[in-house]
Amino acid sequence: MNQTREFDIVVFGATGFTGRLVAEHLLQKHGLGGEVAWAMGGQFEADLVEARDAIGAPEDTPFVIADAKDPVSLREMVARTKAVITTVGPYRLYGSDLVAACAESGTDYLDLSGESHWMRRMIDEHEARAKESGARILFACGFDSIPSDTGVWFCQDTARTALGAPVPRVKGRVRAFKGGVSGGSIASMKSTAEALEDDPSLAEVVNSPFGLTPGFEGPAQPSGAVPTTDPDVGAVVPFMLGVVDTQVVHRSNLLLEHAYGRGFVYDEMMVAGEEPGDEDGPGASPDADAPSPAAPKPGEGPQDRQAGYFDLLLIGIAPDGRQVRVSVKGDEDPGYGSTPRMIAESAICLVTEADAVPGGFWTPAAALQGRLVERLQRYAGLTFAVEG
Repeated sequence: MNQTREFDIVVFGATGFTGRLVAEHLLQKHGLGGEVAWAMGGQFEADLVEARDAIGAPEDTPFVIADAKDPVSLREMVARTKAVITTVGPYRLYGSDLVAACAESGTDYLDLSGESHWMRRMIDEHEARAKESGARILFACGFDSIPSDTGVWFCQDTARTALGAPVPRVKGRVRAFKGGVSGGSIASMKSTAEALEDDPSLAEVVNSPFGLTPGFEGPAQPSGAVPTTDPDVGAVVPFMLGVVDTQVVHRSNLLLEHAYGRGFVYDEMMVAGEEPGDEDGPGASPDADAPSPAAPKPGEGPQDRQAGYFDLLLIGIAPDGRQVRVSVKGDEDPGYGSTPRMIAESAICLVTEADAVPGGFWTPAAALQGRLVERLQRYAGLTFAVEG
């Protein structure tokens, strides 16, 4: 990757709700013109000025003008920066040209995608070039799937210390969740439903725990699709993000050369009887084809994001039945409080602490490991803890 570029990070989509929050986090936690050189990116300068003023950034905040549907402008943008954070989704519609531009130019890329069929297509089409250019492409850098991805990594790291080896089985159990619906998430769900309608064969990728591990198919995994009783936590119900979180966790295991074991098993469900979140939250599994009329549009989000939180329990089980238990907790709305901070800190970690990571399509946990866990606790309001 070119180390002499004008910016470390461009926040592309800074005029939208989530992108604006990413820029606000960078400003509040890291300042402007400091150790991390960042810019706000978007299609129209007037909208960038409005977003800049809304977050209280100074007038000399750099702007980069680019259009998600104009490949030339995207290539010009990525040539100026070491990394791009993009919050412009659905990524199936607005992300492909940007991924291609980054893979070609050696520019790091981070997004909030949970669209596994599109992620797999990008891997198949561009991974070879990204490896050649040195571009590190990271999908799923928000609530889906950083808590699960880094949580499993932390659980396995704890198991190595406590039990002397990684565990072949980890259960993710969402104990508490409170947060509003994301306009971008609704749009992404609808985009995925439309893609499946256009090409039903994509269901093989969307529904497979190993949809993001081309060339590797592990053992049968729990479906997580049916309410059941878990002997460790009681009644559990499906968690809407569990499928893509599971896919990302298995990709991390693949990228880490099966550090969790080739027979590793993971599933993710929500504990029933705990607080499932707002009516439109992930625990509610809304119909992607029929978002509520009250649901925000892409670029919109809840105003009361400080009132949210999440609590994810990871239970690691050794072959002899011994367990390790760790938790990952966030102190704000998962989608609009924690997510902007998670992707911002992932980008900073990637460009300032991960020079040795080669080009390719990575997951946050596989690329950044304990360095990201440390940053998330220091700057993003997350807590990683070992439980008794």
